[in-house]
Amino acid sequence: MTTLHIKNGHLIDPANGIDGLQDLFIADGKVLAVGSAPAGFKADTTFDATGLVVSPGLVDLSARLREPGYEYKATLESELQAALQGGVTSLVCPPDTDPVLDEPGLVEMLKYRAKTQNKAHVHPLGALTMGLKGKSLTEMAELTEAGCIGFAQAEEPIEDTTVLLRAMQYANTFGYTVWLRPQDPHIGRGGIAHSGPLASRLGLSGVPVMSETIALHTIFELMRASRARVHLCRISSSAGLELIRAAKAEGLPVTCDVGVHHVHLTDADIGFFDSNARVTPPFRSQRDRDAIRAGLLDGTVDAMCSDHTPVDDDEKLLPFGEASPGATGLELLLSLALKWVDDYALAQPQAGARPLARAVAKVTSDAARVAGIPAGSLAVGEAADICVFDPAARWTVSSASLASQGKHTPFLGYELSGIVKATIVAGQVAFQR
Repeated sequence: MTTLHIKNGHLIDPANGIDGLQDLFIADGKVLAVGSAPAGFKADTTFDATGLVVSPGLVDLSARLREPGYEYKATLESELQAALQGGVTSLVCPPDTDPVLDEPGLVEMLKYRAKTQNKAHVHPLGALTMGLKGKSLTEMAELTEAGCIGFAQAEEPIEDTTVLLRAMQYANTFGYTVWLRPQDPHIGRGGIAHSGPLASRLGLSGVPVMSETIALHTIFELMRASRARVHLCRISSSAGLELIRAAKAEGLPVTCDVGVHHVHLTDADIGFFDSNARVTPPFRSQRDRDAIRAGLLDGTVDAMCSDHTPVDDDEKLLPFGEASPGATGLELLLSLALKWVDDYALAQPQAGARPLARAVAKVTSDAARVAGIPAGSLAVGEAADICVFDPAARWTVSSASLASQGKHTPFLGYELSGIVKATIVAGQVAFQR
């Protein structure tokens, strides 16, 4: 039994309302005590966290690991190492691998491969329909037994609303969560930038906000009929957030997240066709960006995710319209969450948690609650998945500083604060800077 004592750290554990100087005592991969040492406790290892923040390991609601099928873009090994460097100890991966995660054997294989890495915990989403083709439903019960925590279509909207209704009825029967990114199958299809003056000026085909809002109206109607629990992925617009706010007020069992890039960037950041700023959904207007920041603060948005989508040079170093959408994000999640606090939350002194604790909650306890996984809490008896970071230390985003095989992000060259000093998984120091 290995024991670990993390001392003199500023413990932020939003799930249990802790925000102050507290020691942490760990034994057998679990939290043994918070505050003072239990009788007879002897530490094999002592970690001095003076001046550092000790928080639950980050929980990322969308990280593409590119295995199986896209190993040339990234591997399980590289991306799980990137997760550790970013302080992420639990991550949810979408089903759009090759082959698609629509068979229990594929899910078991991915879980097994991830486990042998001894790094972050991987929680796959199963495909909602076979091959993500939107025609026939998958065997959700079997996929759940294999380890899926929910069901998604990734970036493939279901054209036939009857199929989506049946999927939601099936999911509701067994209490599964359906993860959907709201996008109309037809409006904005093939678009590459936010429909607005900028896209017109650059001659880029647009994706209008109503692609998101029409899909939301449909999803909410189907929720009323099926009572299924739905998690909405990567909301991008002010109008979309208004609809979600109303749905929550109505009592529909809905949660939502935003990609952390969308908390900061707008369509203006495309600049002169910078393909690093080509993402899905596209960056929208400044008004939409500000609504996302406000929605995080008032609780309309439940969590931030990295939307980690590694893309290789061959698919990114192309003209904007031909480049593959996606950006690397696992190692930026913490820093960009802290930047949200610095840029926005500090200026809005509303009641409730201190700003730093609020940012930590959005990427730990709140995200774990949405995913329904046992993570994001440092209560006694919980798994000791921990991130130790220096919130004030600055670093510059460069391809050399990223462990991920995907080196493309719109934040290249930015100086950000928040450096992960250590990542502890199940009581073992898995990464130390």
